[in-house]
Amino acid sequence: METVVEKTVITLTPNAVDEVRSLLALPENAGKHMRYYVEQGGCSGMQYGMVFDEKRAGDLVSEQAGVNVLVDAISVDFLRGMVVDFSDALSGGGFKISNPNAKQSCGCGKSFEA
Repeated sequence: METVVEKTVITLTPNAVDEVRSLLALPENAGKHMRYYVEQGGCSGMQYGMVFDEKRAGDLVSEQAGVNVLVDAISVDFLRGMVVDFSDALSGGGFKISNPNAKQSCGCGKSFEA
């Protein structure tokens, strides 16, 4: 399986790394990695996706504090420079994405216009 190791496509904050690590420790995620991708959809044209997955041929892989982050070759240009944070606040908690490639984002933060 050919993968490309790249310095950093997506940066995870320490809070995001901690949350991803805790999720990777669950039995259903054993042996998997954190994958970020984009797909058509959402109210702004493209939407973010996150899933625990196995490495695939052509993936760009970066390692951050022991967490492997996977990005497919199609999504990389949309996600390069993105920062992912995590908040466990009761109101507005969850993963938060800051993407310098988004010209416009929707109010929910889950979709954007490239």
